[in-house]
Amino acid sequence: MSAPRVAAPERGLGLGPEPGSSTQTSHRLLAYSDALLSIIATVMILPVAHTKIHPDQKLGESVQQLLLAKIAVYLMTFLIVTVAWAAHVRLFQVIEHIDDVLALLNLACMMIITFLPYTFSLMASFPGVPFGIFLFSVCAVVIGLIQAVIVAYGFYHPHLLNQQIQESENQNFYKRHILKIILRGPVLCFLAAIFSFFFIPLSYVLLGLVIVFPHLTRLITWCKTKVLGQRSEEEEHHSMETFSFYLSEPLSKERVEAFSDGVYAIVATLLILDICEDNVPDPREVEEKFHSSLLEALSEYGPNYLAYFGSFVTIGLLWFVHHSLFLYVTKATRLMGLLNILSLAFIGGLPLAYQLTSEFAEKSHNEIEAIQVSCVITFFASIFQFAIWTTALLNEEETLHAFARYGGKEHAFMFAKLALYPCVSLGAFFLTCLLSEFSTAIFHLMQIVIPFAFLALRIFVRISLTAIKSVMSLSRRKVVLLEEEEACLSPNETLS
Repeated sequence: MSAPRVAAPERGLGLGPEPGSSTQTSHRLLAYSDALLSIIATVMILPVAHTKIHPDQKLGESVQQLLLAKIAVYLMTFLIVTVAWAAHVRLFQVIEHIDDVLALLNLACMMIITFLPYTFSLMASFPGVPFGIFLFSVCAVVIGLIQAVIVAYGFYHPHLLNQQIQESENQNFYKRHILKIILRGPVLCFLAAIFSFFFIPLSYVLLGLVIVFPHLTRLITWCKTKVLGQRSEEEEHHSMETFSFYLSEPLSKERVEAFSDGVYAIVATLLILDICEDNVPDPREVEEKFHSSLLEALSEYGPNYLAYFGSFVTIGLLWFVHHSLFLYVTKATRLMGLLNILSLAFIGGLPLAYQLTSEFAEKSHNEIEAIQVSCVITFFASIFQFAIWTTALLNEEETLHAFARYGGKEHAFMFAKLALYPCVSLGAFFLTCLLSEFSTAIFHLMQIVIPFAFLALRIFVRISLTAIKSVMSLSRRKVVLLEEEEACLSPNETLS
């Protein structure tokens, strides 16, 4: 039986490093790293979103020939970057303070991470050429090695470690454990780099294992414990430690929120970059074609502006739903973290949806398919948010605030808020299939109605709950009246 866990002191409280000393807190370094990693994960979509499609080519053919492979590679590389971010979180759960050497090592790690979008562009543009996947894998290996050096340096200078690890007699255990978490991905990437010159599909399989391996090992361990009742010596040793944040525990809720906010912010920003790049008319063309009328020249870009505002509203409202959800989440479990990452992967695909809905505004057939792709991306981004909520309800006493649990005053409102986007996007998808002539009107109506629906949602939920309570109270009154009538009857009348 494991010993009770001792509450860890709050970071930022109590005595910290003195100003002027060589040791500093890691708060700004973590904020910088989270922001950079969220940016890198998000800009992976740019090679996909900027895929050039010929005007005379149907979008369905383009998706099959050009976009499908790029989208698959984007999802894989996005998830690999989130694995690197998760390893970074684990690393700085152990190392609480930094010095100049650690700060520079972390900067070296971030420099290699910022190079990943270029390697992804090579992979996406040349999926059959080994050099792109080789370069990506080598970068992942170097990132893992730098993080391993950070671990070794931290344990060589124990004053940088968390206070509880400093006081522990088993520092080697924690060192081995965090190194195992950090290096399992780079080992698979090293194998992927080797096999890229012999059998490229196997390299992609190995990179896919980087994503699922932590969850796979966790599942195997759980099955072994439940079915066979066996526990490894490391787990037995681990259970005896009074370390308040086990390395196999869920990620920090605060860093999950920071990383998620970074993804939403960058995706929203990418939209305006496309507007600035592609929708500014050439001065010579304005003078010759539109007789120096800038307003008339800009009117040609009307569908692009409409697509921009619609996409921004979608991203902003999905962030609003995410914010509302995590407002009531007290602890993000491992499964909730995985579902959040999957939701963010589809959020990162919204610039692609913007490109498609703005590029095919005048071509009816391609417009329908572009709108359907946008609805699918929005549906999966929102349905994974709903899945986070559902997962939290399975263990609500540990993961949710009392207001959001079953019977809580915010439970029904949160359910309606999280269900709105999946229902509307799915409904718009099927309506465009049935009423293809009105696909544009349906899509723009969805984008216009949803913000007002969010504003009216609380009123609607309150009216619905009031109506349900009224019906239930009437039925209860009838039951009470029947019971009182039976009580007033004599025994002989009751028997008759």
